[in-house]
Amino acid sequence: MAAEHPLAPASGTDSAGPLRIGYAAGAFDLFHVGHLNILKHAKSQCDYLIAGVVSDEMLELTKGVTPVVPLFERLEIVRHISFVDEAVAEVVEDKLETWRQLRFDVFFKGDDWRGTPRGTRLEREFAAVGVEVVYFPYTVNTSSTMLRRALDALTRPDAASRWQSQAIEGTS
Repeated sequence: MAAEHPLAPASGTDSAGPLRIGYAAGAFDLFHVGHLNILKHAKSQCDYLIAGVVSDEMLELTKGVTPVVPLFERLEIVRHISFVDEAVAEVVEDKLETWRQLRFDVFFKGDDWRGTPRGTRLEREFAAVGVEVVYFPYTVNTSSTMLRRALDALTRPDAASRWQSQAIEGTS
């Protein structure tokens, strides 16, 4: 049963019933086509899509990663994607607590959680409150981790000098 989101437009409720609210969370750091695909697929399965952008502090706490792009900028990027209805900062690790705050009907997640203890616990907790969990496959050959490694390689002294040499040779 879909909940009515307090920030959803009134025109979204009609004789067909309440809106189906979806929630897709991610770091969205070094935004790439895989992020776009997940958000697009999520929107195709709900009426109102909320994108949770994981805060800098939560990324450092849960993944040990300092984001390249700060939260404010990541929120601005995600907020301006046409099929995202609302973008919020995700500041708690507990997805059930996020649900208590936002009251969504379906939770979208990358399929790396499927079949894991963490994913099974998430499914069980959400089932208890009537939230469906939908998994999406990751886009092959694209990830923020790969982009971060490429940036790291470019900033190493040996890689930077090699790149500069190639750039100079290409301009002569």
